[in-house]
Amino acid sequence: MNNQNNTRPNVLLIVTDHWFGSLLGCAGHPSVQTPTLDEIARCGTRFTNACSEYPVCLPARRTLMTGVTARTHGDRIFNPQLPMPSDIPTIAQTFRDNGYQANAVGKIHVYPQRDRIGFDDVLVDDEGRNMFGVTDDYDIFLGDKGYAGKQYLHGMSNNEYSYRPWHLPEEVHATNWASQMITRTIKRRDPTKPSFWYLGYRHPHPPLVPLQCYWDLYQDIPINEPWVANWARETNSLPYTAQAHQTRSFKYNAQQLIAARRAFYAMCTHVDHQIRTVVGTLREEGILDDTIIMFTSDHGDMLGDHRMWAKRVFYEGACKIPMILMGTRSKGDVPHHNEDNRLVGLQDVMPTLLELCDIPVPDTVEGLSMLGDARHDFLLGEDGEEEHSSRMMYDGRHKLIYYPVGNRLQLFDIANDPEEMIDRINDPSFASTRDHLIDTLISQMYGSDEKWITDGKLTGEPDRVFHPGPNPSLYAQRGDQWPTPPITDKAAMEWYPEARPED
Repeated sequence: MNNQNNTRPNVLLIVTDHWFGSLLGCAGHPSVQTPTLDEIARCGTRFTNACSEYPVCLPARRTLMTGVTARTHGDRIFNPQLPMPSDIPTIAQTFRDNGYQANAVGKIHVYPQRDRIGFDDVLVDDEGRNMFGVTDDYDIFLGDKGYAGKQYLHGMSNNEYSYRPWHLPEEVHATNWASQMITRTIKRRDPTKPSFWYLGYRHPHPPLVPLQCYWDLYQDIPINEPWVANWARETNSLPYTAQAHQTRSFKYNAQQLIAARRAFYAMCTHVDHQIRTVVGTLREEGILDDTIIMFTSDHGDMLGDHRMWAKRVFYEGACKIPMILMGTRSKGDVPHHNEDNRLVGLQDVMPTLLELCDIPVPDTVEGLSMLGDARHDFLLGEDGEEEHSSRMMYDGRHKLIYYPVGNRLQLFDIANDPEEMIDRINDPSFASTRDHLIDTLISQMYGSDEKWITDGKLTGEPDRVFHPGPNPSLYAQRGDQWPTPPITDKAAMEWYPEARPED
């Protein structure tokens, strides 16, 4: 150990964006190449039933950082200007309160953007989100390299699936920058104190701009096609929000769909290889054996499955996430070559890492340690509070999805049907399971959800048909950001652009 007087473990928490749970070689994915993560999984435990309770960035990250649910932290809608609650200790603050130094690099997605949420220091990559008045550290880095404001001149949007190779030199790609900054941070640590490091890679979240070498890597690797269930083929009979979600995919033909997946996988492999440089730094600094490593994501991406893209739905592609934990060699506190199928969520990250470091878990935390005997009976999933809301009740095997518009329900037997090809909601053999999950969902509803309940039963809202509308902002396409654009809300993204029948 090269920690001098320190004998407590370090912690490296790696969080990606849009990386879905099956997108690992060790999970049996037929196309993606993830040798680094596969090896880390073999050195520890992969939790095969990990789920994002909120399949959209901000609510998910609030839960990750605090160990509490949306009912407590107050955001299930994606509120970009809601500060982190000041009365709830974050994972970073808790580590610091117990003698750790805590540093973050990359995407943490908080407001205000320079809020350190308990970290000693944060080097921010907020994806050029300067509409809030902040030039982030990655943008400053690009400016120092002579590329001020040029990161989006590839022409790809942050929330759609056009693709092309990265347009600037390899060394200034956001994935490389985050890796370089965390390795520099590791080298600059105080060796007399343990460290908690947070590394937030922004990818494989679009824009889909992989390095040319990683695009080429997949030239001879067959790209798996998306699966589409029969229930997903009849768009007009889908729940209102599922209809809206499918309209985002109609512009992609079969060739573009496969190419988008290829670009997405290429960005995953780029991240995977860059993690090697971080692990290599830990090894060369003499502290790898005494460093806990966890890898996860805020949520997944449908990536064409069931004719849907991106997030904000509770099908497996969007809500299932990777969860890999490698303990220290010296303590052997995490089983190696192990797969654990218990139900876990983002709320469980904070108590797990604190327990591994013998740090008391704050009373505010609602999650459970992934290594203890306690188990979740269910996870409640929440997205939105208005017309495009949806809810999930998942017991680790059966998943109930609720769309209040039209009072629509779906039920899937995930253990036997992980691709969600068969909707069991009207299957008599699943009636007792359906009724139990419905009753459990009702018991967990609060606030604005209560308007969907009448006399103890789900009644929802009147049904509607989604009418696709124009999307003139191209999902908030960004341009030349030098000089820095003015603060404005005029170009805010509309996730489900709709043409009202009366328009």
